[in-house]
Amino acid sequence: MTKKRVLFISSEMTPFLKVSSVGELARMLPQAIQEKDNEIRVLMPRFGCINERRNRLHEVVRLSGINITIDDNDNPLTIKVASLPEAKMQVYFLDNEDFFHRKFVYTDENNAFYGDNDERTIFFCKGALETVKKLGWQPDIIHCQGWMTSLIPLYLKTIYKDEPVFRLAKVVYSVFENQFDENMGKEFGRKASLNAIDNKQVSSLANATCSDLYMSGITHADALVKASNEIDPEVTKFIKKQKGKLVIEHSENEDNIDAYIDLYDTLLQRQN
Repeated sequence: MTKKRVLFISSEMTPFLKVSSVGELARMLPQAIQEKDNEIRVLMPRFGCINERRNRLHEVVRLSGINITIDDNDNPLTIKVASLPEAKMQVYFLDNEDFFHRKFVYTDENNAFYGDNDERTIFFCKGALETVKKLGWQPDIIHCQGWMTSLIPLYLKTIYKDEPVFRLAKVVYSVFENQFDENMGKEFGRKASLNAIDNKQVSSLANATCSDLYMSGITHADALVKASNEIDPEVTKFIKKQKGKLVIEHSENEDNIDAYIDLYDTLLQRQN
């Protein structure tokens, strides 16, 4: 085993935020991988319900100042950071006032799915990759967890494929249970293309459901993790069709870290 650089991208992470089963795994896994003598970075959104003062978030000025363009609208990206002293681990937060400064996460006070969750997802996925570019930190493995990271495998295989910082990275995608019943709207595929991706590659994203997002991530990832025992049967069937892709089966055993290490090592031994 050689020391690896592993980038974790997740929509939530305890103790900062837990809305679903993503939060616990997103907290446990990076620390466990780091304790195996690997170098890690963690990125997540700075949702409004994350208390900045209590969690001691502060802006990383050298990383801020990026604009993420969606539908010809420039959306400023601010990067903040907090530390988990007990884990000796830093977490980077992607912030934007319009997209994230709300009391709730994915739904409003009436439990209605936010109408701009499509653009929030695009902003987070592109913003995460732009942040890593600005960091100048070249990951060996990019591990995306949950539906809100589902565009990242697509972007890495299309508009970011020639970026030096990502050129050698392998993409792992963790799939969970479905976490919403709504869809992302008919314009989601067009917006997600960022005017740079062939329409055929994003056609399945029009009116995308949670399952559709998972299947997009699955399609473009190099390896997969079944991170729940309640994955939609349609998604499970789709995973079985992915010939040649490495898959970690769901396990309730939190000490299953060696399976992840083996997965990363095997991926990195494969030719690009």
